[in-house]
Amino acid sequence: MNLTRHTAPSRAWTPALLRSSLLATALVLAACATPSPPPTAQMAVANAALAHAVGAGAAEFAPVDMAKAREKMSRANSALAAKDHDTALALAQQVQLDAQLAEAKAESAKARKSADAMQQADRALSEEMSRKKP
Repeated sequence: MNLTRHTAPSRAWTPALLRSSLLATALVLAACATPSPPPTAQMAVANAALAHAVGAGAAEFAPVDMAKAREKMSRANSALAAKDHDTALALAQQVQLDAQLAEAKAESAKARKSADAMQQADRALSEEMSRKKP
């Protein structure tokens, strides 16, 4: 009976396999190192959201949220100037959300104020009508 050991063939690095592996590694590293483009469109959207919130009265009715949005916009502009595009993009997206929140709070506060005024006018009218009854 023949009891020879069967061994798997060794996998030697052939020059072609080595070149392919190095090329794949280089491509992966190059893809990771590629800088992202400046987020100019998102910065414009963030600025527009800030302006829209200001127009809705957010500076008066949601000053904390507006201050937060403006501070993040300042940081986004600094990151853009430093060519840290990923940070600038993330901050610009946050600015847009913060400005929209401030705008929504302002609209809510204005609606509440208007509803309160309507209720007060309704009460005054009801009182006036009850006095005029014989």
